[in-house]
Amino acid sequence: MNKIISSAIAVSAITVSSILLGTLDVNILPSQAKPLPKFQEPFNVVHKNNCDVSNIPQGIFNYGGSTSWAPIRLKVDSVLQRVCPQFVLRYIQPPSSDPGSVTGIKMLIDDQMAFIQSSRSFRREENIQAKQKGFSLKAISVAIDAIAVGVNDNLNIPGLTITQLKDIYTGRISNWKELGGPDLPIVPLSRDQEASGTADFFIEYVLNKDKFGNNVRYIGTTTEAIREIASNPGGIYYASASEIVSQCTIKSLPIGQIKTSLVPPYKLPVIPKPKCPQRRNKLNYDDFRNGNYPITRNLFVIIKQNGQSEEQAGKAYAGWLLTDQGQELIENAGFIKIK
Repeated sequence: MNKIISSAIAVSAITVSSILLGTLDVNILPSQAKPLPKFQEPFNVVHKNNCDVSNIPQGIFNYGGSTSWAPIRLKVDSVLQRVCPQFVLRYIQPPSSDPGSVTGIKMLIDDQMAFIQSSRSFRREENIQAKQKGFSLKAISVAIDAIAVGVNDNLNIPGLTITQLKDIYTGRISNWKELGGPDLPIVPLSRDQEASGTADFFIEYVLNKDKFGNNVRYIGTTTEAIREIASNPGGIYYASASEIVSQCTIKSLPIGQIKTSLVPPYKLPVIPKPKCPQRRNKLNYDDFRNGNYPITRNLFVIIKQNGQSEEQAGKAYAGWLLTDQGQELIENAGFIKIK
């Protein structure tokens, strides 16, 4: 049996809702694992029904990692499973910690996954750990993601600058009235940096490597954060734009480098709450692509360079994501294609 199939690892049942939310609640045995759900490709996607992926291996391959990739697991990976049924992808939920890029990299180094989906590249110390296990890591960029900031739907502020966002999350600003809003305590939410590549990215590029303030409340999943913001008028949270912009219970804020140049992560005109979910806000792809929107990052497939089937599987998966069909599906899932 392929060594990446470990009976000691609990495998989560993959359902449409759990993949969309990026978290899975029920752990089951590997023999009970379900395939990725079917997804109907949109009309504008290049249709290919033959498996033309170069050097694709045959077998079952454990993968996982970033929760920001949840829409890709639903809308992209499921298509790959249909056209290449011999290449079986099995999503692995961490048995004792929150899912995320950081957790995924640890599991990759520990031989619990064949390759991972990550919202950041690996760090030098992580590659050193991998080399101590007899292989090195390689990160392949396959898409661009934007980070959106969500708040309660009733909060009345025009948007935030990067500096204001930093001041909120480092504790320098604690009340919305300091930003022209109501006299209301700010409740900043974040996932833990120990699990989340998004939190890691936010600290490095938005906080300029400053630490989170003592005012930050840590939360396990984006799903939990959205529920909290919907019920807490002072709440604020950041996540992949694909997870925030289309929500009906919260709203996303325009973000900019300066107050006079705030850029919304959604297309204008904004869809009012009463019309959702029949109509949802769409992503502002134009400003994501041209760099006007200030918080974007690359998404990576991180593979093990060990000359074995895991490396072959990771390269084949990343290669398929970079095909015309893969890139169109990635954009349909809420991200920006890179080619």
